[in-house]
Amino acid sequence: MDKKGQALVEFVIILPIFLLLVLGVVDLGKIMYQRTMLEGAMSDVVSLYEAGKSEEEIIRDIDIEVSLDIEESDQAITFHLLKEVDIITPGLNLILDNPYQLDVSRSISYE
Repeated sequence: MDKKGQALVEFVIILPIFLLLVLGVVDLGKIMYQRTMLEGAMSDVVSLYEAGKSEEEIIRDIDIEVSLDIEESDQAITFHLLKEVDIITPGLNLILDNPYQLDVSRSISYE
């Protein structure tokens, strides 16, 4: 019985599963990193809005490719930062939409 041939067959069976796991971890790490970046940028957005800047100036100043939505009501102002993240793992797009839409929101009430 040839042990080299057995090892090659086992490797060929395990390799696609291993690659899917590695790519899945990379995708989830990328999503978590982008979400952290958006949460950090949200404090800049609020500060720039309080300084009287427009939405276009805020997007230009935070230097991240996002879309900004500001909703004003009688009781609060709600900021939404939206960013799309591409998924590279095959099959993960069945669980998560591709591109995955990240939405970070913050509401500030009037006092």
